[in-house]
Amino acid sequence: MKYVIVLGDGMADDPIEELGGKTPLEYAETPEMDRLSKLSEVGLVHTIPEGMSPGSDTANLSVLGYDPKIYYTGRSPLEALSIGVDMKDTDIALRCNIVTLSVDNLPYEEKTIIDHSASEISTEDATVLLEAVRTELEDDIYKFYVGTSYRHLTIWDKGQVVPLTPPHDILGQRIEQYLPKEAAIKEMMKRSYDILVNHPINVERMNQGLNPANSIWFWGAGTRPSLSSFEEKNEKKGVMISAVDLLKGIGVGANMKNIIVEGANGTLHTNYEGKANAAVDALTEEGYDFAYIHVEAPDEMGHQGSLERKIQAISFLDQKVIKVVYDAFKAKGVDFRMLVMPDHPTPISVRTHTSNPVPYMLYDSTDEKNETWNYNEKDGKASGNYIAEGHTIINHLFEK
Repeated sequence: MKYVIVLGDGMADDPIEELGGKTPLEYAETPEMDRLSKLSEVGLVHTIPEGMSPGSDTANLSVLGYDPKIYYTGRSPLEALSIGVDMKDTDIALRCNIVTLSVDNLPYEEKTIIDHSASEISTEDATVLLEAVRTELEDDIYKFYVGTSYRHLTIWDKGQVVPLTPPHDILGQRIEQYLPKEAAIKEMMKRSYDILVNHPINVERMNQGLNPANSIWFWGAGTRPSLSSFEEKNEKKGVMISAVDLLKGIGVGANMKNIIVEGANGTLHTNYEGKANAAVDALTEEGYDFAYIHVEAPDEMGHQGSLERKIQAISFLDQKVIKVVYDAFKAKGVDFRMLVMPDHPTPISVRTHTSNPVPYMLYDSTDEKNETWNYNEKDGKASGNYIAEGHTIINHLFEK
């Protein structure tokens, strides 16, 4: 038996009037999920423990079977693992986004945050901009490391876990009340705007109608993580397939193999089929038992408030990942269990994460059901199947 989780990041949503009261998952063209849902177990799972923030960090740890109340030490330390930064016990990791603030004559504190991803800036452009910041701001206490796209890392020597606000939580708002209380990191954010606002790359981006990447934004502080081995925990050899450093970092921490897929970039136009085929190859040709296919696009479209593009991302997931995985296993005559789910909702209406339970669909090629429901939030609830502790759903997949 082979096992797959297809994780549509932020795919769940709320009913939207524009869609006739349907969610994007209900509305999108998803013939493969519509077909498989009749053969599967459908239900709801609560991935975010009570009292914890609904982040992709806590949620994906849950889905992989790691109780965030035990294993979570912050988001940035997991990304440090992916980037290859060996943190000391006294280090604090900070997520260092390159964001878009309003270009105006207002003081820094009075600016508005426009875009947490600076129009999904390329890693190539972001590397040049972060180097400009590093040249001016890096010292023996603060070190900057390049990640992917807008997502980068700062290590604070002998730092503190201070409260910091995720930029995607405050889009369209004036930043003053959300700036760090810690004077040194607040000052670095202010200085970064002066360094970046007139940088040639940003001048060119604005000429192209793209958002300028004109400030760094710190958030997600945490200490060095310590995850137990996924294989020792579950007696399954696993691979992680994702374009984002957070998931790759979880993979490193859990001693899973990270598979890097060419063209996988975390955007709407990522290499979906490449991810699906890499999972199938790992499971059927390379001796692995479990694959985690993470697709970032629905979450990014939710943060952007783009309903049309979120619907499109869900349709791509259906046809370019789920169908490809199903067809490949069937063609090879391999028995498999496939769990399809989001990590958390990212509703279009709020453009950030919420803690609501998410729908799951569990298909078993050796135990096909005969049901009438579709895979969405409403039918997941109507099924009566409910998993209260998200970190136990992987036991359900493995039939422990």
